[in-house]
Amino acid sequence: MQIHEISIKKKSKKKCIGRGGKRGTYSGRGMKGQKARSGGNVDPLFEGGRTTLTDKMKKLRGFKSPYAKKVVVSLEKIEKNYVDGDTVSVVSLIEKKIIKRTSKKNDVKILAVGAITKKVTIESGINVSATAKAQIEKAGGSVAESVEKE
Repeated sequence: MQIHEISIKKKSKKKCIGRGGKRGTYSGRGMKGQKARSGGNVDPLFEGGRTTLTDKMKKLRGFKSPYAKKVVVSLEKIEKNYVDGDTVSVVSLIEKKIIKRTSKKNDVKILAVGAITKKVTIESGINVSATAKAQIEKAGGSVAESVEKE
């Protein structure tokens, strides 16, 4: 006998049972119960009537805004880190390590905490409170107009 003379024996068809093909009486659904019925479905979060884990967790009261808060920079820090004629921008604030690099995507706002005596120019990417703007202009500096997003 040689390889080309060998024939493959045909597999005999197995008897199929009507309910769900080759699985037999219960078709892999077990015996009785809600999940054994046709269309029977249990919510995956349902825990048999006991208090669920999500219900047991601490409830936080009040409201939490989905938007990040503005990064606050005081006039004191600008007075300490800048010299006369400097321009205050988001990039310069990061370089002088007044704000973090990660806070670049949040807005920056200058508040009137402390006093300023140096002439500095504030770029348009930075929000300035009205009091801080008045103090900067009184010291001889200038503030570029910026539209506050709110």
